[in-house]
Amino acid sequence: MTQRSLVTATSVLALSLLGAADPGISGELKQDQAAPLAVAAVESTAPNFAGISNWLNSAPLKIGDLRGKVVLVDFWTYGCVNCVNTLPHVTELYAKYKDRGLVVVGVHTPEFPFEKSASNVQAALKRHGITYPVAQDNNSQTWNAYGNQYWPAQYIIDQSGKIVFQHDGEGQYEQIDRTIARLLNASS
Repeated sequence: MTQRSLVTATSVLALSLLGAADPGISGELKQDQAAPLAVAAVESTAPNFAGISNWLNSAPLKIGDLRGKVVLVDFWTYGCVNCVNTLPHVTELYAKYKDRGLVVVGVHTPEFPFEKSASNVQAALKRHGITYPVAQDNNSQTWNAYGNQYWPAQYIIDQSGKIVFQHDGEGQYEQIDRTIARLLNASS
């Protein structure tokens, strides 16, 4: 290897490492910049609920039957602390917007075998004041259909059935609220 090619290779490596360390150089959004919408699944058609073993607080639902509504799909499990921390925000959104066209569907996808018990899930609904529909996704079929990877995760689906927002973990509560309000206002 010549000295020139060694210098070039070193420069390329340094720029690559610098780009990985500084999102502004690598073309990604910096932490303090807000992405208009949150993830790769955005703008794809929402998959239907698949492999649901039990529906709580509702008869079985289909995404296609919810067209014309704004839908918040919330992946959670009652044994997940982060999920439990988001539940007050999800129930608050439901209370705030259910009469304006928001449908919240909790998709309870268990991480551990004991979380598959319908009576345990029902007790969690009562404990957390959850009155919106909850789908028990014991075999992770809806989880897989959405390509979901994290607890908790929220997907907002617009009136045409497209996923327009996705967020993993806690937080982003104001942005989720604003997105739902914007979609509901657009249809009024």
